[in-house]
Amino acid sequence: MKTLIRIPEERKPILIGKDGRTKEKIESDTQTKITVKADVEIDGKTEDVLRAKEIVQAIGRGFSPEDAFDLLQEDCQMYVIDMGGETRNTRERLMGRVIGRKGATKNIIEQMTGTKISIYGKTVSIIGDSSGVRRAADAVEDLLEGHTHGFAYRKLKEH
Repeated sequence: MKTLIRIPEERKPILIGKDGRTKEKIESDTQTKITVKADVEIDGKTEDVLRAKEIVQAIGRGFSPEDAFDLLQEDCQMYVIDMGGETRNTRERLMGRVIGRKGATKNIIEQMTGTKISIYGKTVSIIGDSSGVRRAADAVEDLLEGHTHGFAYRKLKEH
């Protein structure tokens, strides 16, 4: 099976890695062949291609390769939330609500849910086990809807 994925141009060097090591590790760990050109082509057996695709998408969404490799674990998944926002100012305000002062909000949500969060472009992406991802996504969506940080944190503590 072959599949094509588009990732931002500025994320391609991270996907490839120093001396091609990241790309080689993805290929080795997933038994696939990856070609990076205008798009990223992944070739291999269907299940292997799907696993590699998820890692490539995570890197494209702003995660470090180390965090993206967590997706190889059995119960690990990635969830992507579109922040919306019609204007740049609105998107920056929403992004600021999720990140918090000096990254505090993002760090608190990550610690309370055992997840990793990446804010990149117009999206918030979350990697972790299904329970942690669900809880982190709820907290992020609460913040994007305008709920207070205290509300989001209390809700996280209740679960």
